[in-house]
Amino acid sequence: MSKEKAYKLLALQENISNNQAKSLIDRGLVYVGNKKVMIARGEIDAKTSFKVHKVDKIKPIFEDDNIIVIDKPAFVNSDEIERQYKDAQLLHRLDRETSGVLMLVKNEEFRKKAIKEFKQDRVYKEYSAWVEGMVTEEMVIDKPILTQKRQNKAYSKISKQGKPAISEIYPDLVSGKKSKLKIIIHHGRTHQIRTHLRSVNLPIIGDTQYGGRSYQRVMLHAKKVKLLDYEFEAKEPKLFAHFSS
Repeated sequence: MSKEKAYKLLALQENISNNQAKSLIDRGLVYVGNKKVMIARGEIDAKTSFKVHKVDKIKPIFEDDNIIVIDKPAFVNSDEIERQYKDAQLLHRLDRETSGVLMLVKNEEFRKKAIKEFKQDRVYKEYSAWVEGMVTEEMVIDKPILTQKRQNKAYSKISKQGKPAISEIYPDLVSGKKSKLKIIIHHGRTHQIRTHLRSVNLPIIGDTQYGGRSYQRVMLHAKKVKLLDYEFEAKEPKLFAHFSS
């Protein structure tokens, strides 16, 4: 059985450059069957057929003199969106596979006001997530989080040396042995929801970094944000609604 590097095979199959093929694999968009291809330079059967997931378009939700709000698709880095809007800068970030409300600010005066709201925990942040396990009761996870770098990637864990973090968990739907949750977060630490849910044995589906099973994407969506006099909402992706069936 002859083998070839995954990115080279993908480049041939999709008629794209090697660099484009590497980028697709690094983003987590390339699958063989139901398994995500994890390593671009990994060797794979030369007869392998790939499935490449398409990235949804970047959709603006709202814009005025102070702020631009984007419905961020999964598999797009927040920094990539910032580069597309040259007159604005990120107010916060979403993880690459997390979709939903992403805010960029257009002037320094508003940025300072907004950051003060974040620091004083006066920003309402609501997420939707599908997790492993059956959740039938509300809970509050109040556990400090410590974030470290591992091989140039952020990794968070529960630690007494960490910073305060609170996540409110509300059950929305139970389907088989998985549950859809509404989550309201305070503080907003790096990977807060992912870390907190893992700590109570409810890993997010698709979040292999924090104990979830492999899936098309990390099933986490930033649904609603209330900041100062603004309120923004990004509809859940179709995948969230269809996941229970």
